[in-house]
Amino acid sequence: MDRILSNQNSRVKAWKKLATKKGRQENRTYLLDGWHLVEEAIKASAKFHAVMATEEQMATHLPDVPHGVPAFEISDEVAKHIAGTNTPQGIFAEISLPDKTFDPTYVHDGAWLLLDNIQDPGNVGTLVRTADAAGFKGVVFGEGTADAYSPKVVRAMQGSQFHLEVLNGDLNEWADALTANNLSVYGSQLNEAAQSYRTIDPSTQFALIVGNEGQGMSSELAEKTTTNLYIPIQGQAESLNVAIAGGILMFSLAAGN
Repeated sequence: MDRILSNQNSRVKAWKKLATKKGRQENRTYLLDGWHLVEEAIKASAKFHAVMATEEQMATHLPDVPHGVPAFEISDEVAKHIAGTNTPQGIFAEISLPDKTFDPTYVHDGAWLLLDNIQDPGNVGTLVRTADAAGFKGVVFGEGTADAYSPKVVRAMQGSQFHLEVLNGDLNEWADALTANNLSVYGSQLNEAAQSYRTIDPSTQFALIVGNEGQGMSSELAEKTTTNLYIPIQGQAESLNVAIAGGILMFSLAAGN
């Protein structure tokens, strides 16, 4: 097993580049930080390119690493450098980005979450994780939405990317295709034309669109929905955080919750 002690090591520089979208696209890989995420990747049979860990973490977890995966012992300083934080857990993995295409015209069932220009990585990751918890089949990242495999989104998803479909797509095409396939497409919107989410019967086959933190869902998408929904607010808050609102709607709309 190789030991890497310097941030100037060529491998360390390559792993650090995975924090950028350009680096991820060039290498077709991304970084997992922490044993929970590495373990989820192992369970999902993800394609591993390397595992990197401090001496203590390597001693604890090396027996669980898939056979044949290159393993590198790294210093605490290197761990902080790769993670970009002061308190990393000390174990990382480089795994392949998913390589799949998905045609929405073939989607005839399941619950789907569509993210319209949601920019905050924490909100995006939380929405994916909540969709996983609510039993959704997949999440579609529309234009302007934070990259699913950026470090902050990956941390917030907490491994949910291994449990459901995580896709990029044109949300207008998805809305048209889902409607054509007889799936209800709900939007989340704060206006007088929308109706309370409490009026909708739960289902197992529908899509929910949630929009940008400040501007909400695009007007073009709003015109394509079956129904636009709002959450009645009892107190004096002007609005809800998009991840909170999305969670309320997902658990309310999905049958079985």
